Amino acid sequence: MTLKVHFKPTDIVRLADVKNASRQIRPYIHRTPVLTCESLNRMVGHNLFFKCENLQKTGAFKFRGAVNAVSQLNDAELENGVVTHSSGNHAAALAQAARIFGTKAHIVMPSSASSIKRKAVIEYGGNVIECQPNLDSRLEYAERVQAETGATMIPPFNDPRIIAGQGTAALEFLQQVPNLDLLIAPIGGGGLISGTCVTSTAISPRCKVIGAEPEGADDAFRSKEAREMLPQTNPQTIADGLLTSMGKLTWPYVRDLVRQVVTVSDEETVKAMRLFLERAKVLIEPSSAVALAAAFSPKLNSSGSDRNIGIILSGGNVDLDHLPW
Repeated sequence: MTLKVHFKPTDIVRLADVKNASRQIRPYIHRTPVLTCESLNRMVGHNLFFKCENLQKTGAFKFRGAVNAVSQLNDAELENGVVTHSSGNHAAALAQAARIFGTKAHIVMPSSASSIKRKAVIEYGGNVIECQPNLDSRLEYAERVQAETGATMIPPFNDPRIIAGQGTAALEFLQQVPNLDLLIAPIGGGGLISGTCVTSTAISPRCKVIGAEPEGADDAFRSKEAREMLPQTNPQTIADGLLTSMGKLTWPYVRDLVRQVVTVSDEETVKAMRLFLERAKVLIEPSSAVALAAAFSPKLNSSGSDRNIGIILSGGNVDLDHLPW
């Protein structure tokens, strides 16, 4: 099945929206650091710069979009709370954002969600509603909760407020390292890559945006090849944050502005995750490691002039009792 989407990226979110989001969320987020690692640079033959959203509040970039969305709700909406469906990082981010702004968060999570991420949602004050591990069930339960409570739906990625918030990571990154030749970000639902495209295209048009995706959840790669949106079917990957299909609002960014989507195997992802821990001494989750693995992949189309590669490490929420190696 294919889905016809006729939006242009400029119809959805612009740089002004990202800059507004940056001002809106500044009091609540971390301006995350950029790290480098000489041994990894030697191994890959490029200068790698890592934007450490694994050190963001709630452990992932998702907090940016969640705070931006919740901060724009009026008093009546805050009174009724917020609702979403998520398997992990957006769930925790929204729960914490709701707590900051004094409202209730109802989080629909599939039964297959990581126990460590479910625990984090509860600790942040979220009301967890368990559903079956499929998109139809997630949507059904979320809509039911919304009807019962009057809560405002805050989608995980398919929302202009979310895209603008996620774009603030790239905004900071390009301020910290203004001469990037390539900027790699993982693709799940597409909120991060979309916000990255908005920012990079406007601020540093010579910087090529590259998407990274698991081979077992490659709807962005297949859609890019086909030039039409192809939904995810039966995703199988260790990168649990990248299981979701792109949305109608995020696909146009991948279609029009992402230069290439690089797919990597789970074996490459685990190798990259472990390598980063050993060499950089920093723990990242598999979804982050997908972007690092893409930088090492022979599939990456990089020229001799592409010396400076930026990588957004999307999160660091890992179950230490179940490390993939």
